[in-house]
Amino acid sequence: MTTRREFLIGTGAGLAALGAAGLGRGQDPERIWPTAEIIADSLDQPRDAPFVVSTWNHGLPANLAAWEILSRGGPALDAVESGVRVTEADPEVDSVGYGGRPDREGHVTLDACIMDQHGNAGSVAFLQDIMHPISVARLVMEKTPHVMLVGQGARHFAEENGFQPRNLLTPRAERDWKEWLKTAEYHPWAPASDPSHDTISMLAMDQGGDLSGACTTSGLAYKMHGRVGDSPIIGAALFVDNEVGAACATGVGEEVMKTVGSFLIVELMRQGMSPAEACHEAIARIVRKNPAWRDLQVGYVAFDRKGRIGSFAILPGFQYAVMDQEGNRLVDSPSWK
Repeated sequence: MTTRREFLIGTGAGLAALGAAGLGRGQDPERIWPTAEIIADSLDQPRDAPFVVSTWNHGLPANLAAWEILSRGGPALDAVESGVRVTEADPEVDSVGYGGRPDREGHVTLDACIMDQHGNAGSVAFLQDIMHPISVARLVMEKTPHVMLVGQGARHFAEENGFQPRNLLTPRAERDWKEWLKTAEYHPWAPASDPSHDTISMLAMDQGGDLSGACTTSGLAYKMHGRVGDSPIIGAALFVDNEVGAACATGVGEEVMKTVGSFLIVELMRQGMSPAEACHEAIARIVRKNPAWRDLQVGYVAFDRKGRIGSFAILPGFQYAVMDQEGNRLVDSPSWK
């Protein structure tokens, strides 16, 4: 196993290579790469399968459902679907599924995607009145020749496959929306005011070494009717390559889409970066291109075939949940700011 000293030496070599490539050009030198101590605390060490990783504190109960499948030898695909369904059905989570905050017109609209070890993928976008969009996305993957269905087409497909429509706007979410209407001031979500509010993305490796991932959300609160973020977009919110690793995103989806962040991270890992390095570079690309980056949050988490886990975010506050043989716990992500 790699020692701490060997890891930090390797990190120094990686830093030199990244510096030569111009990482962080135009930014403060201290932001070219985080300190060695932060990297050493990033779980960037090999681990045995199975394990599951998910975003935010609502990932803890989701991980438990996924682990129930993984620990008895079940497939990663079943685990990630079952895991995020917990969050979709929780009315206390106001950013995913039932209980999600509506758009500015009072409609709860849902986006989700799923990807398996073979590179198959399915997604739904702008789906209304269906409790579990992740399961609809899986059926799109398994029962149609397509990757994405949207709007009424996605709803009709769900109903044809036995999903019963229901009102997803909870009394609490409706009260919050009506309060917002008094000013109707819209600002992209920032985590300082509500560290629990955002997408759940989940990645897993099963006992056979196969990978899968899932992502599901109700999107930004009080968004324009019809807005779709990164959560149903394969390569943006989620990407899985069984030969390399997997990555997922959370935060302001427009920034993730413009840099195709999860695909980028997996490709950087393919080229030899660790998960921590790859997540940092994906955040660096957003920061370099967007002068308003201090007002945005994006967080990435990824792992590679060795079981090394890494993460990085624009702003402090992003946490991800990890469950393996050592238990279920939250981890604070390093950040740019």
